[in-house]
Amino acid sequence: MILPIFLVFSLLSSTSNAALQDFCVADLTGPDTPTGFVCKKPAAVTVDDFVFSGLGVGGNTSNIIKAAVTPAFADKFAGVNGLGISMARLDLAVGGVVPMHTHPGGSEVLIVVSGSICAGFISSDNKVYLKSLKKGDIMAFPRGLLHFQINAGGAPALAFVSFSSERPGLQILDFALFANDLPSEIIETTTFLDDAQVKKLKGVLGGTG
Repeated sequence: MILPIFLVFSLLSSTSNAALQDFCVADLTGPDTPTGFVCKKPAAVTVDDFVFSGLGVGGNTSNIIKAAVTPAFADKFAGVNGLGISMARLDLAVGGVVPMHTHPGGSEVLIVVSGSICAGFISSDNKVYLKSLKKGDIMAFPRGLLHFQINAGGAPALAFVSFSSERPGLQILDFALFANDLPSEIIETTTFLDDAQVKKLKGVLGGTG
């Protein structure tokens, strides 16, 4: 009987602590710590902290992947700090692709606004979940799993993305392998690619070694 009572009081205590303040708007002039940004003083908070206008403008897709992601994460959108939510805009030119990547900090939901997008993810047991999405379609990508988006049509595509974290993080697989100084022989051994392929990809993405 004591244990259930203890659990109830623990839950009430944690709920009370969570409700001590309504929000924690990020103080972007302060340090970015491993636990996130510190809160602005309440007197310094304004309505503009909860408004972000950056997703109304298309991103620059003149790059190697012909894609642009415009994030509204806590480091740019102070009002979402501590709320466990954020958004981004995804622009895909014709032939554009967001390569295999993960968000270690949050799950993702994508909604197609225009064009068509081929999207998918791979589960931890290597099962592929793949779908061609059209305007109005929504797809979810579970936290931490490898996933991608490709423009599947002959016109530019636009999508908006929401995350279950104010800072979901991002690691693009191709860049992690070929855009740094990880020795080529290590990549060749762990990926079964030959030396010429690795050197070519390092040259394209700016890697060395």
